[in-house]
Order: sequence, then C-alpha cells, then structure tokens
Amino acid sequence: MNQHTPTLLYIDDDEALARLVDRGLTRRGFRVVLAASGEEGLERIRRAATQDSAEGGIDVVALDQYMPGLDGLETLEQIMAIPDAPPVVFVTASQDSSIAVTALKAGAADYLVKDVQGDFIPLLHVAAEGALRQAELQRAREEAEAEIHASRDRYAALAAERELLLREVNHRVGNSLQIIASLLHLQASSAAQDEVKAALTNAMGRVAAVAQVHRRLYTSQDLKSVVLNQYLDSLLEDLRRSAEGNRMSRLTLKAEPIEIDPDRAVAVGIIVNELVMNAVKYAYPDGAGPIHVELISQGDDLLLSITDDGVGDNAKADPRSTGMGQRIVAAMASKLDATVERDPTHSGTRVVLKFGRVPASVGKTSTAAAS
Repeated sequence: MNQHTPTLLYIDDDEALARLVDRGLTRRGFRVVLAASGEEGLERIRRAATQDSAEGGIDVVALDQYMPGLDGLETLEQIMAIPDAPPVVFVTASQDSSIAVTALKAGAADYLVKDVQGDFIPLLHVAAEGALRQAELQRAREEAEAEIHASRDRYAALAAERELLLREVNHRVGNSLQIIASLLHLQASSAAQDEVKAALTNAMGRVAAVAQVHRRLYTSQDLKSVVLNQYLDSLLEDLRRSAEGNRMSRLTLKAEPIEIDPDRAVAVGIIVNELVMNAVKYAYPDGAGPIHVELISQGDDLLLSITDDGVGDNAKADPRSTGMGQRIVAAMASKLDATVERDPTHSGTRVVLKFGRVPASVGKTSTAAAS
C-alpha cells in the first residue's frame, strides 16, 4: 500500500526563504506548495477543499505573519472559517510572545520563530508533523463521538420500537382476556345452576384481574410498573358491573398510589378478586353490606386489607365449596412472599396481607451485594 505524502502549503512573500522551505521539507518527506500572499494561500485552500481539484489537497499550512495585503493573523482568521480547514503552523520573525498567544487563540495548531537563513526549517518540520498528528487525533475523536451519538440514536430507536411492540402486545392480550371475561359473564348469566353461575363468575373475575394489568400497561408511560390504586379502582369497577343486583353497591377502595411490577400486580388483583367475591357470597346472608379494600405503605412493606362487617366466624359453611378460592389466595400470597392473617379483633372479617414493595429475592440480592 502506498504511503500518503503530506502536502504543506507555505504562505510567505519572501521568495528566497520559500525556496529554502520547499527544498528542506521536500527532503523530509513533504510535498510543498508555495503561495506568495494571504489571498493566494486562501484561494489555494478553497480550491483544495473541492472534491474535483486536480491540484490535490492541503494537509497542513505554514503561515508567515508579515505580508502585504492580508497579514498572517487576518489570513489565519479566514482559514479557520473554511469548513474542514487544515491545521496551521504560525510562523513569524517577531520575538513578541503576545503574537504567539493571539495566533494560538485564533486557532493555530503551533507557533514558531523563523530566521532568514532557514535554520528554523527542522523546527517547522517537527511542528508540521505535530500539527498533522493533532489533526488526525481530532478527526478520530470526532468520528468516535459521531459513532457514539449514532449508536445512541440507534439504541433509542430500538428502545422506542420495543416499547411500541410491548404496548401493542399488552393491548392485544388485554383485549383478548377482556373478550374471554365477557364470554364467561354471558355464560354465567345464562347458567341455570347456582354453583355453575358462581364458578363462572369467579373465573370471570380472575381473568378480568389479569386483563386489567395489561390494559394498565397499554395506557401507562412506564411499561415496567403498575400504579396499584388506579389498577384496583378499575378492578373493583369491573366487579361492580359483574355483580348481579346491587350486592356490591357498597364496595369501597382506599389505596395509595404505589407502583409495583406487573407480575406482582396480577397476584394482588387476583387476591382482591377472591377475597371480595368471598365476602359477597358469605359475609351478608340476608343482603348486601359494605366491603372495604385498603392498601397502605408501612415502611418498606405494603399492607393490603379486605374488610367486611358481616357475620364473621358465624358464617355457615357452604357444602358445595371446593376451597379453590383459598388455594388461589395462598398461591398468589406465596408469589408475593406475603403473610396472610385474619384480624381476630374485628367483628366481621378482616384479612390482612403484608408483603414487600419489591420481590424478596431482589432485597436479598441487594443486601448480599452491600455486605
């Protein structure tokens, strides 16, 4: 592979010194292009910037300070305004350090003092090589930053697409489950036997509890969590609509806006469905009565209670009961790593579940990591 020969544009009105620079840098591996004024040098840089320039590009510029017409500082300012301008080494015969500071602030890559004998040419070679390396590093840094930004954009686009797909999945799953719940409701309404009607109604409530989570996720800004007070409010409204007559007219909710993950929200919803339906069936044998659902936070734990003011322990056992509801509550409580207790001081029935805001495995992992 052929190694690229760097091209240096030397802008100086001293013709004799320009020839010395040409010979000295050509021997050191540069191709040297000469310009006798700032205007000529600017025109050459602009031509080199065009893709179809037959003269070739300019890799680095050495710019003299004192010239007729545009001086070095004025020329430097205009060079810096050219898109993708090559790096500039500012050259002057003055010993005034303020000129160096001004040139460097204006965008020069380096600065050196020249002499009329050409003894500065080795220094110019070093400065030009350094300016080229600095420009290459700058290009590499800009390319890396551009790639980082492009990667971030691609990641953001993929994340947005994934979120859209998840919303669509939750929407479709929620709709499908809602259809199933509606079919179960229709079947329960047409059932002649009370035990069949009750079984279908219970099944409908369980399906609706899961469907509500997916509906929440479809409309939520956050696909990773469910706000429990909103979820439970919608769930209890579904239970009110599904109840025959007016047996749930006094079903109330008091819940804090607590967020948990969707899987645990499903477990909470199914537990509430089972315990509320149990209270509807057994708490008030002679009619309807109040049923209260409450969710509060207590430190790192959550307390969920379902309360009625009914007959409590005096409720008659139903010989047709299969115990399915109790088994479902126990299974969902295990999923939540929750404790389930009845309040012995309450005259009716009050069941209290206590569980953590986050899964127990997450808490254990965090504790282990901290230790």
